[in-house]
Amino acid sequence: MATPRDSALTRLAARVGCRLRASKARIVTAESCTGGFLAKCLTDLSGSSDYFDRGWVTYSNAAKQKLLGVSPRLIERHGAVSQAVALAMARAALKSAGATVAVSVTGIAGPTGATPGKPVGTVWIAWARRRRGRVSARAAHHRFRGDRDAVRRRTVAAALTGLLEA
Repeated sequence: MATPRDSALTRLAARVGCRLRASKARIVTAESCTGGFLAKCLTDLSGSSDYFDRGWVTYSNAAKQKLLGVSPRLIERHGAVSQAVALAMARAALKSAGATVAVSVTGIAGPTGATPGKPVGTVWIAWARRRRGRVSARAAHHRFRGDRDAVRRRTVAAALTGLLEA
């Protein structure tokens, strides 16, 4: 996968925005390794207030716990970069905002931060959706190659693509 340029991310975000607007859905983001990049892409577009509610940048474990209520035990048991934490972040963001759709990202953008079994480029993305009072969620694991910028851009592209596929 080539590293997406700004124009490609803008096109993806516009497609997501159109779908959200058409279904009268509201989205929230909970980001770690992307540091707000996903929210930026979604809100770069004029009219994004029709569908974008809010975003959290919970870079540290303490922020994930305090702002989103992610259990310290969950982080201790699985690590911050895990399916369990990504799902917890998405569900908590959805619940806190009362939105329709949530997306969360947690990963290791590098060049430092790798651990045994979790090299640079390891990313978990989760999507949660509220429908008829019920919440469903799914997560996907990725191993992106490239430098810090490439990992973050590929993460944003994958998160947006996942929203389109949902």
